[in-house]
Amino acid sequence: MEQTTRGNWGSQMGFILAAAGSAIGLGNIWRYPYITGQNGGAAFVLLYLACVLVIALPVLIAELALGRRTTMNPVGAFQALTTSKYWPFVGYLGVITGVGILSFYLVVAGWTLGYIVKELSGTIGSFGDFVQDPISEIGYFAAFLGLTVFVVLGGVEKGIERWSKFLMPALLILLLCLIGYNLTLEGASKGIEFYLNPDFSKINGSTFLAALGQAFFSLSLGMGTMITYGSYLPKKENIPVGAVAVALSDTAIAFLAGLMIFPALFSVGLEPSQGPALVFNVLPSVFATMPGGQFIGIAFFILLAIAALTSTVSLLEVPVAFLVDQKKWSRKKAVWIISGATFLLGLPSALAQGTSDFFSTLTLFGQTGFLDIMSFVFSDLSLPIGGFFIAIFVGWVWGARHASEEILLGTPPAFSRLMAGWGFLIRFVCPAMILLVLIAKLFS
Repeated sequence: MEQTTRGNWGSQMGFILAAAGSAIGLGNIWRYPYITGQNGGAAFVLLYLACVLVIALPVLIAELALGRRTTMNPVGAFQALTTSKYWPFVGYLGVITGVGILSFYLVVAGWTLGYIVKELSGTIGSFGDFVQDPISEIGYFAAFLGLTVFVVLGGVEKGIERWSKFLMPALLILLLCLIGYNLTLEGASKGIEFYLNPDFSKINGSTFLAALGQAFFSLSLGMGTMITYGSYLPKKENIPVGAVAVALSDTAIAFLAGLMIFPALFSVGLEPSQGPALVFNVLPSVFATMPGGQFIGIAFFILLAIAALTSTVSLLEVPVAFLVDQKKWSRKKAVWIISGATFLLGLPSALAQGTSDFFSTLTLFGQTGFLDIMSFVFSDLSLPIGGFFIAIFVGWVWGARHASEEILLGTPPAFSRLMAGWGFLIRFVCPAMILLVLIAKLFS
């Protein structure tokens, strides 16, 4: 009978690369540019950076500490530290949110496979025609789910960690090469100005929520991923150093993705506010004008697929860890059951780009299309709500003092001076700012 042991990271670097791989994904290279484009460019970038530093990083440290202290999945972590029957629902929210995000994320990830094939064949065509073909939409969605299952079935050290050590450096190298080329394009300076010269008149409550939602989405917070990854972290490892490394690498990749996208966008005269199709509409047009553009296009969409895979792996790992821990299922059984449920949940998103009139025109919460509705509910709302309750729990219920003791394990003595500042942020600043942003959105 297959064992249900959970496993551990083999090294601090393995953990950092895997956690960074979870954080660095389509959220940086697909979602961040189009959210930035929809929210005015440089002013949004500054808000996003502030949200990462003041809110997301303290919550990231809290989630890692919560996971390592309990060596449990998100639900089990809350159950281990409180007798309340209500707090574990925050863990359930994280598990549900992870599956919800994975369901539409895999659809977009499937587009990257489709565009690799299109670049290889030299028949790009239009993005609209591509997403309206139900066979290719569902086929690429299922194929990317299959890739994710392959990695997660390998477990922690032999699956997630091993692949992350290869995928993350490859991602950075490909990204830097594309930036170097795009900055030489005619009209690139207009893209740089849009991206780096802020217009603060474009900031409102929705902009704040988008920045906060992007920070949580990009760093995989509020969905139990970092609690789960923290649960595999040995006591000798340095949580603050790991958290800062993950946050810095994630933010750097997002910033670099903007430097890659916006010069290319303005060089072909397209609007930055066109939404989720931004990357798929803009860059193939740029590649077509390049010497050796087909090769560069193949490299870019391989990059995008790499970024997507490291994130889908972490999203699938959360419910898998929950079932292994709480229900004592084997890893194999948990992976296949969750994958099947995710496939069914993701089908409406796969059909929501024109294939199905109902799913394409469905409107809820001011969003049109099933995929956009799922993104708003699970990314812009559920993640900050989860982060709010995690901050309250760690800061007040478990207690910042007890959490600090866990965080300080594996750190030099000098780190103890930083814990007072972290405790103040996690108890007061993080929950207050998240709550204010959510209220502003509800009444905007």
